[in-house]
Amino acid sequence: MIAVSGLRKCFGHVEAVRDVTFSASDGTVVGLLGHNGAGKTTTLRMLSGLMVPDGGHVSVDGMDVVADPIGAQRAMGLLPDSRGLYPRLTPREHIRYFGELHGMDGRAIESRSAGLLRQLGLEPLADRRVAGFSQGERTKVALARALVHQPRNIVLDEPTNGLDVMSTRAMRALIRSLKQEGCCVVFSSHIMQEVSALCDRIVVIAQGRVVAHGTADELRAQTGEADLEDAFVALSGAGREDLE
Repeated sequence: MIAVSGLRKCFGHVEAVRDVTFSASDGTVVGLLGHNGAGKTTTLRMLSGLMVPDGGHVSVDGMDVVADPIGAQRAMGLLPDSRGLYPRLTPREHIRYFGELHGMDGRAIESRSAGLLRQLGLEPLADRRVAGFSQGERTKVALARALVHQPRNIVLDEPTNGLDVMSTRAMRALIRSLKQEGCCVVFSSHIMQEVSALCDRIVVIAQGRVVAHGTADELRAQTGEADLEDAFVALSGAGREDLE
C-alpha cells in the first residue's frame, strides 16, 4: 500500500506540488491524471524516494520513504520518466544487475529474467546493447529491470509513452496482471482511454494540487459530463490543447 499525505515541493518561488494527498491499496490501480507540467512526475519522484519533499509524508507498506528510503525502495518497482538505462549493457545485463542490487541469488535472477524477457517481447533483443534501442524498447527494458525483484508496489511514470499499438496493449495487460496478483500500482498519464480502462481510482492533478479524485464514473457524475476527457477539462481547467 502507498499513502501520500500533504506532499509539497518548491523549485525556487514555484510551488510545483501543493498539499497532494491520496492512497493506493493492494490490488488496485490508481492513476494520476493531468496535463503536462501539472506536477505528476514531481509527485512520483517524491513518492519513490528520488526527490525529498519540502513537506508532507509518503509511506510504502508502512515504511517512511524519507526516513527509510532503502527499505521503501526495496518494496517498490519504479519506471521513471527518464528510464535511465546504461547504453553499453544489454537487457539481460540490466535485469541481472538490478536483481543483484536487490540481493537476489543467481538462479532466481536467471529464472525471473527469462520470464520478463518473454513477457515483454524482449527475447530477440536480450543480448544486444541498448544503445540505439527505440524509445519503446528502452521502456520495456526499464520495466523489466523494475520488476525483477517482484515488488508489491509498482510506480510507473507514463508507462506507454513511446510504445506502438501492440506494445501498449501488452503494457496494459501487464498492469492488469499485476493488479490480479495483488500489487498496488500507481501510474501517471494524460491519456484518457488508458486511465479509464485501467484505473480503479483516478487522482486529477492541476497546477500541482489535487482537484478531484474518484472512479471514472464518479468524476463524470461530479461534472455532469458523459466523457472522461470532458470531465477532466471541467475539473482541471485545462484546454483541449493541453491534452495533446
